[in-house]
Amino acid sequence: MTAPEFATLTADDLVTGEAVALDLPPAGLGARMVSGLIDVCLTFLVLAVVLLVYMVAALQADGAIFHIALVGTLITVFLVYPTAIETLTRGRSVGKLAMGLRTVRDDAGPIGFHQAFVRALIGLVEIWAFSGAPALISAMVSSRGKRLGDYAAGTYVVRDRVRLQLAPPPAMPPPLAGWARTADLRSLPTGLALAVRQYLSRLPQLDPVSRERIGADLAGRVSSYVAPAPPPGTPPEAFLAAVVAARRERDGARLAREAELRRRLTRR
Repeated sequence: MTAPEFATLTADDLVTGEAVALDLPPAGLGARMVSGLIDVCLTFLVLAVVLLVYMVAALQADGAIFHIALVGTLITVFLVYPTAIETLTRGRSVGKLAMGLRTVRDDAGPIGFHQAFVRALIGLVEIWAFSGAPALISAMVSSRGKRLGDYAAGTYVVRDRVRLQLAPPPAMPPPLAGWARTADLRSLPTGLALAVRQYLSRLPQLDPVSRERIGADLAGRVSSYVAPAPPPGTPPEAFLAAVVAARRERDGARLAREAELRRRLTRR
């Protein structure tokens, strides 16, 4: 395992404020099929209601108005409705909500109008015009279960109800507690902070040579954000653990002070 591996974010990683990468697992094909079936049934129900309304409104109109009403019905049901639902719910259609799924961007962020519109527009062809066959084939061969609309919109569907198991944060090494209390610790860049957290969490899995080499590399990069340097002879992993623990303690204290200030300002 090399040092760059610790500093690389994959496309499935979502980084929290503590620089912890959270993997958003793609939804399974079965769950997506059930979700799609629910949405199809609901769409037909909406189609029947909207079609009835348009037809009643166009009873006294001529043939041209009737055809305009029919086209308006189809556009409303198959394009406007799914676009509006996924935009307002940020990626959750009724079927996805029932199955605990959600559509996200490729960078794991919430989708907006543009992504929802593109998905609905491509869905007119791959789902409704061809009975979902292109969408099924595409989802089967894609590692993320993407249909053609997902490729066009830059999205994929994830399991939204996933319990995240985060590794416990590194503890402050007792010999460095006094140094860390007085040291000037600047915020680390997200990529570097993530690399340090990954290195510390994987220490038991590393062989001694890799542990020393990667630790020395990361310690050298982190040292430019810390002053003064740790006591001579400090192991790289202890130095990195002390920096991460000290930043966490200081951030926690800052948030507590801000919460107390808000409480005082809003107290009657």
